[in-house]
Amino acid sequence: MLSLKLPQLLRVHQVPRVFWEDGIMSGYRRPTSSALDCVLSSFQMTNETVNIWTHFLPTWYFLWRLLALAGDPGFWAEPYHWPLLVFLLPACLYPFTSCCAHTFSSMSPRARHICYFLDYGALSLYSLGEPRGRQGRGTAGAMAGEGRVGCVPGKGWGVPSEARPSGLSACPAPSGCAFPYAAYSMPASWLHSHLHRLFVPAAALNSFLCTGLSCYSRFPELESPGLSKILRTGAFAYPFLFDNLPLFYRLGLCWDRGHSCGQEALSTSHGYHLLCALLTGFLFASHLPERLAPGRFDYIGHSHQLFHICAVLGTHFQLEAVLTDMGSRRAWLATQDPHLGLAGTVATLGLAVAGNLLIIAAFTASLFRAPRACPLLQGGPLEGHTNAK
Repeated sequence: MLSLKLPQLLRVHQVPRVFWEDGIMSGYRRPTSSALDCVLSSFQMTNETVNIWTHFLPTWYFLWRLLALAGDPGFWAEPYHWPLLVFLLPACLYPFTSCCAHTFSSMSPRARHICYFLDYGALSLYSLGEPRGRQGRGTAGAMAGEGRVGCVPGKGWGVPSEARPSGLSACPAPSGCAFPYAAYSMPASWLHSHLHRLFVPAAALNSFLCTGLSCYSRFPELESPGLSKILRTGAFAYPFLFDNLPLFYRLGLCWDRGHSCGQEALSTSHGYHLLCALLTGFLFASHLPERLAPGRFDYIGHSHQLFHICAVLGTHFQLEAVLTDMGSRRAWLATQDPHLGLAGTVATLGLAVAGNLLIIAAFTASLFRAPRACPLLQGGPLEGHTNAK
C-alpha cells in the first residue's frame, strides 16, 4: 500500500543563503524538494504553511464573490459592470499565484526565483485591476556573509561582491485598481480630462515597471540588500500612489465638508482599505515581531503571515468600496460617456498580460544564463556557514 511520508524540516544553517528569512530560524523545507514533497508540506507545520493557506482560502472566497456577481442575468448585459469584472479577475489570480509560489519555491533556488517572478507579475496585473500587496519571500537579513560571486545582470556575471542577505518583500503596500477607479471613482472635475483618458494606459505601463523592477531586485539582494529593498519597495509603492490619486483627491475635497461633499464622499470601506495598506507597509519595513525574538514566530505569527492577512482584508474592503461607488454614483455616472469601452478594456488588459509575461520570460532566461557559482542558484549550504545560528 502506498504510504506518504511528510518531508523533513531543516534549520536555517542547513539551507542555502538564498532561502534564509529574516528572524526565521527553523521550519525550512529541503531546497531540493520534489513537487509532491512541496504539496505534502502544505499539510504539515512549516514556516510556509500559514503563508500558503492564508492565500489559498481567500482565492476561493474571491472566486465565490466573482461568480455570485457574474451570475446575475443583468451583469453581462450592461457595459457598466465590465470594469468590475477586470477588478475581480486579478483578485482571484494573485492569491492563487502567491499560494503556488509559496508551495513550490523550495524545489530549487532557480525554481524559487521563477515562482516569485510569476508572483510579481500577478501583483502587477493586480495593480491594474485590483488593490493589494504582499510580502514575497526574500533572503534573511540578520546574517552577513563573505564575498561571493556577483549575480547582477548587466554588471557582469561572476563579479566578487559582499553577500549580505536581507529579508525582502514583494511589495510594501496594497496597490491600486486602475480599471474600477477610472470607471466608478473618478472625481467629477477629472472626468474626460487628459488624466482620466490616460489613467488606465499609464497604469498598464506602471505594471511593466513594477514587474521589471521587482524581478530585477532579486538579483542583487545578496550583495546589495539595501538597493534590492529600495527597488522592490519603489516598484509597488509608485503604482499604489498613482492608482489611488482619485481617492486622495476626493479625500482632500471632503476633508472639511463632512457629509456635504456629494458625489466625492468616500465610503468607510475606502478608509479600511487604506488602513490595511498602512499596516502592510509597516510589516514590510519592520519585520515584526520575529525581528525582536528570532525563532519564536517561525511557524505562527511572523510578519509575512500578518502581511497576507492584512492584504486579503484590504482586498475585501476595496471590493466593498468599489461596489459602494458603483451603486451610489451610478445615476450620476449614467449621464457621462464611458471613457473606455469593451474593446479598449480587453486590448489594454491583453497588452498588459502579454507585456508582463515577456518581462518574466526575459528574467527567467537570465537565470539560465547565470554561472553555476552564482550564490542565487546554489542548491546546498554555503561553505563556512554550517554553524550559523
